[in-house]
Amino acid sequence: MAKPVYVFSSGRLSRSANTLVLEREDGKRHLPVEQVSELYLFGEVELNKRFLEFAAQKGILLHFFNRFGYYVGSFYPREHLLSGYLTLRQAEHYLDSAKRLDLARRFVEGGLGNILRLLRKEEARGNNLEPVLELLEELLARTGEAQSVGELMALEGRAREAYYRTWEALLGEEWALERSRRPPRDPINALLSFANTLLYTAVLAQIYQTHLDPRIGFLHEANYRRHSLNLDVAEVFKPVLADRLVFRLVRRGQVKPGHFMREGEGVFLSEAGRRLVVEEWEKTLQTTYRHRALKRAVSYRTTLRLELYKLEKHLIGEQPYTPYRLR
Repeated sequence: MAKPVYVFSSGRLSRSANTLVLEREDGKRHLPVEQVSELYLFGEVELNKRFLEFAAQKGILLHFFNRFGYYVGSFYPREHLLSGYLTLRQAEHYLDSAKRLDLARRFVEGGLGNILRLLRKEEARGNNLEPVLELLEELLARTGEAQSVGELMALEGRAREAYYRTWEALLGEEWALERSRRPPRDPINALLSFANTLLYTAVLAQIYQTHLDPRIGFLHEANYRRHSLNLDVAEVFKPVLADRLVFRLVRRGQVKPGHFMREGEGVFLSEAGRRLVVEEWEKTLQTTYRHRALKRAVSYRTTLRLELYKLEKHLIGEQPYTPYRLR
């Protein structure tokens, strides 16, 4: 079964027959092409047009990151599953203000609903979160009154600020979170930003396996980004996957001071830190649970794909989209 491959070392990528070859100082690593769905490239890697042609032919996505772990961009092969009909319906829902607002509201409500469910689980552990829960419930209720996508994003921003203020009580004073992104100013911001980046690219990879166009989002503006649909869907899953990953890493004591480095005004994950987060992230996506509707075990990676199928059904008028609910 094809799966993502993460490359942290420097070297050269090439093709040999039906195999991807990573040449490093310590030798060669052969990757059978049928076993690779994506390549996450963190090291200084050289490649040529012939390699990219082969990756495109096999539908392999390449995600590039700089030396700080910042996402740079993706080599996104020509979409092989795009449907003209669905693309038109996707554009129609973006251009129709009422339809776009409806979908944007569903993404925001899905994300805020999952934040509430996550905090209720935390409250059950003995944390007093009632004031924040009341505020979040109020903001969630007000999403139904929003008259524009901008209003929705403002409500979502207020809710996340309140939510992030609880992290000090949940994780300890050392991990108090006041969001800063470019650059992250402390270890908790560096950790969360990297986890979110992994989520964005995971959703993007699953979009490639559907008939959806990643360039047309509804909550996030399609005009100013190469991809925006993955950012929309990620809003639903941040509390489910990225935030809970950060909680586990901190509470288990897995992240150490040595997993971070300071450069200039920013704090970034070291290579060892990125390796740790990636290893735990892959374990998260491979974790399975019993799906109530399908009545079988599915992984969280499969859940991302199922979420996109639900969105497709919404766009063609078959069934309204209902966001994933945190279990």
